[in-house]
Amino acid sequence: MPEPLFEEGDFQIPDKMFFRVGEVSRLVGVPAHVLRYWETEFPALAPRKSGRGHRLYRRQDVELLFQIKDLLHVRRFTIEGARQYLKQHRSARRSAARPRQADLFDSSTAPQLAAIREELRQILDLLK
Repeated sequence: MPEPLFEEGDFQIPDKMFFRVGEVSRLVGVPAHVLRYWETEFPALAPRKSGRGHRLYRRQDVELLFQIKDLLHVRRFTIEGARQYLKQHRSARRSAARPRQADLFDSSTAPQLAAIREELRQILDLLK
């Protein structure tokens, strides 16, 4: 199995919520038209659009772009190969990162959760 693509801290992404296409192009090191092409080839890459129609990339989009660039330019994957690799590894990461519900709450939080549920029910009844 290939080594993980990136570890935290391998690249510096400014601490912002959204990035414009020009910023992302400079960060990732590929022209804007390549970013737009990759959007058509990789379904997971879907930047938002501003009110004026400008692309706004989130941090997770930028991280994905770094991965795509690594797969295509460094590891020499084909577009289809990179798409399959990301699809397989994304599902593996999601299942590994998703905690079980039983692990989220222990017995010490049960009374607090019951009180919150009851309060929410009362609020819901008021709104009806």
